[in-house]
Amino acid sequence: MVTEEMIRRLPKVELHDHLDGGVRPQTIIELAKKYDVEIPEKKPDDLANWFHRGADRKNLGLYLEGFRTTLSVMQTEEALERIARETLEDLAKDNVVYVEIRFAPVLHLQGKLNLEKVVQSVLLGLEAGKEKTGMQYGLVLSAMRDQTVSLETAELAVAFREKGVVGFDLAGDEYGHAPKKHLDAFQFIRRMNFNITIHAGEAFGMESIWQAIQYCGAHRIGHATRLLEDMSIQGTRIEMMGSLAHFIKDKRVPMEMCLSSNIHTGASASLDEHPFPMYYRNDFRVFLCTDNRLMSNTSLGKELFLAVNHYNLTLRDLEKITINAMKSAFIHYDERIRIIYDILKPGFARIREEITSLS
Repeated sequence: MVTEEMIRRLPKVELHDHLDGGVRPQTIIELAKKYDVEIPEKKPDDLANWFHRGADRKNLGLYLEGFRTTLSVMQTEEALERIARETLEDLAKDNVVYVEIRFAPVLHLQGKLNLEKVVQSVLLGLEAGKEKTGMQYGLVLSAMRDQTVSLETAELAVAFREKGVVGFDLAGDEYGHAPKKHLDAFQFIRRMNFNITIHAGEAFGMESIWQAIQYCGAHRIGHATRLLEDMSIQGTRIEMMGSLAHFIKDKRVPMEMCLSSNIHTGASASLDEHPFPMYYRNDFRVFLCTDNRLMSNTSLGKELFLAVNHYNLTLRDLEKITINAMKSAFIHYDERIRIIYDILKPGFARIREEITSLS
């Protein structure tokens, strides 16, 4: 029996966490007061509930509306440093040992900052968080689907690759914004031997996933719930797969799965209908992530506990998922192996011994 307390103490790996989707409500309130920004609620619990209600409307476009509020207080060096540092502090409480935080620098230019200063500020905050918690991190820079500066963001990511940036992402509403419209950015990243993850197959069909991989060269896919459209399923068994599903499975393309967020955005109607257990039981390389901890009122521990309760996952399943995530991280191979064998496996072994002694 895997308990919530056991899950809390397990070492965890988080690869899909948005900086502007996990801000502390108290921090938003304090920064809004300092910068004279209007926010919908003035008490932390009320503000948190406002975000939760706004996110749970079964539509990605509506889900994204709450980000206007978090972004409104993330336009200064001080705010970005503080929020980045607090992000690692909050993740450390959930025993996350490695995280890749992502954010879109272009969304933080409403004040006096330029793109370089935005990235520097976030990295300063993450480094302070690392010093305080011991957690390792990588920063992923996101371009926005509905904007035309993706090449500039890609160049920015490569410029900071030796300073903590580990990859490039494409985010935002999928409708009408195909990945291949940003081909110049992805070609640049690939020429520079850098890392790509793309949000795809969340609010649009498997065509979006296909473009992300075959046009843009994605090394990981965020969400990919709509890959089900390339499968014929009977119960929990996949009877037939199309060429895209076969390619993703054969090439071990990692898929970043976000249970709570996918229900809130309408990418999946319910946990019963979510494709995660189907992918996992049929040996796709999948793992669990939070997406937006504030909006979806979640943590990685909560997501793992959901999977244990709803899909009957065992401790060995959780270990496999966690190692899947670490294998898929954008840091160098030697460092991934070190974390797996020095931190993850010993951490799971301790909990396994505990379960054995209880039985």
